[in-house]
Amino acid sequence: MNRDLAYPAMWTDVVDLRDFYGGGLGQMAQRLIRHQIRLMWPDLGGLRVMGLGFAPPYLRVFLPEAERVIAVMPASQGVLPWPAEGPGLTTLADETELPLPDRSIDRLLMVHALESTEQVRATMREAWRVLADGGRLMVVVPNRRGIWARLERTPFGNGRPYTMGQLNRLLRDNMFTPVAKGAALFLPPTGSRMLLRSAPAVEKVGRRWFEGVGGVLVVEAAKQIYAGSGLREVRVRRRGYLPVAEGLSRRGDFLP
Repeated sequence: MNRDLAYPAMWTDVVDLRDFYGGGLGQMAQRLIRHQIRLMWPDLGGLRVMGLGFAPPYLRVFLPEAERVIAVMPASQGVLPWPAEGPGLTTLADETELPLPDRSIDRLLMVHALESTEQVRATMREAWRVLADGGRLMVVVPNRRGIWARLERTPFGNGRPYTMGQLNRLLRDNMFTPVAKGAALFLPPTGSRMLLRSAPAVEKVGRRWFEGVGGVLVVEAAKQIYAGSGLREVRVRRRGYLPVAEGLSRRGDFLP
C-alpha cells in the first residue's frame, strides 16, 4: 500500500490559516519557524522575494530590506489582502501557472503549499521557471515523523507530510540542489500558556539533539542551471490569476 494514500493532498482554507496564525499557538509557530528561516536567509537586501501558499506570516520580516515582496496564494486555498498597511502585495493564482516572467524572482518561499498541491511536479517546475539563475528556493513542510503532522488541530496536520529524505529527493528530481536544512516546532501543538512560554528553550534543545522529530522541516535549495537546457519554456497565461496587490498590473508585470 502506498503510504501517501494515508495523507491526501488538500488545501487549508485561507480563513482557517488566518485564524490559526491569529491565535497563541499560531503566533508561537510563526516565531519559531521564522527564526529558522532567518538563520538561512539572514539578509535579502535588494532581492526580489516571493511567497507561495500562505507565506505572509513569514514574509513581513523581509519588507524593509528586499527590493520587492509578493505573496501568491493558490486559487484552491483562497486569498486575503496583505499587508494591512500600505499597498497590497498578494495575488491569487494557480500554483502551476504563476503570473510572473521567467527568472524574475531571487528567493522563493513555499509554506503551506507543497504538502497541499496535487500537482507537485508541475508546481516545482513553475518554481524553477520563475527563479533567477542562482536563485534559491526554501520549502517548509510538515515532518512525517513529527507529532504536528499527526494532529489535525493545526494546518500542519493537513496534506502530505515528508521525511527529510523524501523532500531532498523531490528537490533533486525537479532540478534543485539542497544546500541547507533545519527543523522547527519541537513542542507539541498545545494551547497551554505555560508550555508555550517554554517553547524557545525546547526549540533550542530540539534543534541540537532531536532535529529528526521537529514538527516541520525547512530546506533551502539552489536552482540547478545546468539541468535547464531541456526544460520546455513556459508562457505565462495572462488571465490565470486575480490581482489583489495594488502594485500588480493585468499584464502580470512584476518587475519594472
